[in-house]
Amino acid sequence: MKFNVAQLLKSTAGASREYGLEEDIAGIDPDLDIVGPLVGKVKFVRTGTGILVTGHAHTEARVACRRCLALTSVPVELDLEEEFHPSIDMITGATLPLGDGEDMATRTDAHHILDLTEVVRQGLWLALPMSAVCSPDCQGLCSNCGANLNEGPCGCQRVEEDPRLAVLRGLL
Repeated sequence: MKFNVAQLLKSTAGASREYGLEEDIAGIDPDLDIVGPLVGKVKFVRTGTGILVTGHAHTEARVACRRCLALTSVPVELDLEEEFHPSIDMITGATLPLGDGEDMATRTDAHHILDLTEVVRQGLWLALPMSAVCSPDCQGLCSNCGANLNEGPCGCQRVEEDPRLAVLRGLL
């Protein structure tokens, strides 16, 4: 997800370029299990100080079901909006210092290459669902033995509850 933006940096503010994305991002983060390509569109707009990147993309990730812990694939929608700043002045060729609050991930390199990889990686973590389920009728795990109840009953002996709590059980 690298783009040469030298010509766009030479343009006046307001100039723009649009690109389609279809990238295999399976190894973008060792803790993310991405199972599909990242597909979408990005738009680069020249600003007074850099390049504003906006776009929308989608992919598919494999996560653990919050009820039974089985791996399940979920769609992930990602919106991008980040301003990138040049690291080299286009006119003089001088190295530009990092501004306040700037991150190296949002800077172009010395050859005017804009790399979206880190921004996409961070965006994927934010876009993942907080609690995915493999199916709406997932039975989860037995609280006693930990067996997956989707595969059938576990055969645990249910512990008799304290009769003094029967009144509270009636409230549920």
